[in-house]
Amino acid sequence: MIGRLVGTLAEKSPPQLLVDVGGVGYEVDVPMSSFYNLPGLGEKVTLLTHFVVREDAQVLFGFLTHAERATFRLLVKISGVGPRTALSILSGLSVDELAQAIALQESGRLIKVPGIGKKTAERLLLELKGKLGDAVAQPASVASSAQGDILQALVALGYSEREAAAILKTLPADVEVSAGIKLALRALAK
Repeated sequence: MIGRLVGTLAEKSPPQLLVDVGGVGYEVDVPMSSFYNLPGLGEKVTLLTHFVVREDAQVLFGFLTHAERATFRLLVKISGVGPRTALSILSGLSVDELAQAIALQESGRLIKVPGIGKKTAERLLLELKGKLGDAVAQPASVASSAQGDILQALVALGYSEREAAAILKTLPADVEVSAGIKLALRALAK
């Protein structure tokens, strides 16, 4: 029903925004990945939206990218995953990180998201396998199993997934696991 909003950002209170569109204020819930990339108050903002109508509420969800909205729509189709849970998943993992977790079948990364238990994580892995790549391009960091192993090693050593993924991009594509871990640790130590 409402596919996009273009207006002035009037208020920001995570995870909710108030967007003034021609004098009408729309309350929009956004994932934190979108929230962090919003312009300042009083500036123009364009949000792709997903409108949810329930018996007790009508809620508008907003996204800065097509990939986020497509992923949100895939998530809400899964049994046991409602709009709030889907928003929580997109707040805890970027679309690329979620695609990587699905491709590598890593339920541990999904369990770290608040509100996601072991059963839900396993259901997400099962139902999104092969589907998420259609909605969004596979991340470059899943290019080889060696890079996946390097990423897992860095996360196990206590680095955040974002830090580890950023360092992976600086490594040669054909690097072996042990050499890649050493190079990554040197780069992270700087």
